[in-house]
Amino acid sequence: MDYGICLPNFPDGASREGIEAAAEVAVRLGWSTAWTTDHVLVDHAAEPEYGRIYEAILTLAWVGARFPNLKLGTSVIVVPPRDAVLLAKELATLDSLTGGRVIAGVGGGWHEREFANMGHGDRFRVRGAYLDEAIRLWRHLWSGSQEPFHGRFHTLDDFVFGPLPDEGAGLPIYVGGRAEAALRRVGRLADGYHSSGTGPAKYRERLPIIRAAAEEAGRPMPVLTARTPVQLGRTDDDGYYAMRGDPAAVAAEIRAFAALGVTHLALWFEATDPAGIVVAAERFHVEVEPLV
Repeated sequence: MDYGICLPNFPDGASREGIEAAAEVAVRLGWSTAWTTDHVLVDHAAEPEYGRIYEAILTLAWVGARFPNLKLGTSVIVVPPRDAVLLAKELATLDSLTGGRVIAGVGGGWHEREFANMGHGDRFRVRGAYLDEAIRLWRHLWSGSQEPFHGRFHTLDDFVFGPLPDEGAGLPIYVGGRAEAALRRVGRLADGYHSSGTGPAKYRERLPIIRAAAEEAGRPMPVLTARTPVQLGRTDDDGYYAMRGDPAAVAAEIRAFAALGVTHLALWFEATDPAGIVVAAERFHVEVEPLV
């Protein structure tokens, strides 16, 4: 299993020191990827989780300059309340400046108030269609094509796009989500699936939908990844999925993911202070990884 770390770019307590400590320990432990979480302007109901959050792409630029061996992933960027062309430029720029290390994890979003706060409340009801078009638009722009692009939300007839990403149109796009429409989007359009807070049993139920959509589109099965909290030593269930319990129990969950074909786990240690992040990551490395 390949591992990455979810950077603590949120919630309260998030700091550059914590983000840097998480990236440093990931490199030291031989993990491949640093992932950022995305929100921009949530309402007060979501404040405990996302009221304080460092912007996802800028955080990866800062980390990427300091840690040249880490891949840089978004877990996941909420695309529809943003300008898809500007996002294409930001991701291409990051990929070019970091030598082709970007994974564009994307999703349609769930927070209707945030869409309105960002000036695009009208897109919430068509967020799936906007995301579909954004993915097609990005691949068109990243390929270097100057052919016109005519979609529902974007009409480009006379344009020049550069620099291209180092990975070109092959810059990996991973799609998150759990609704059937999102899973079919993975199969139709994405290079990978990136679940969040989902255990192996639920993950297994989603695979036939992804596979059928991929086959229908004449595409290979996407890469399978998962973002999961790690609560090593805890046994209490707070109603949300996490890999929890003793090292053997956590290792068994990882093996269950691997049996499904999942090749990468983005680990979220639920800590923001530098020392806490390092201790949690090192404990996972020492106590769990050898059992997998």
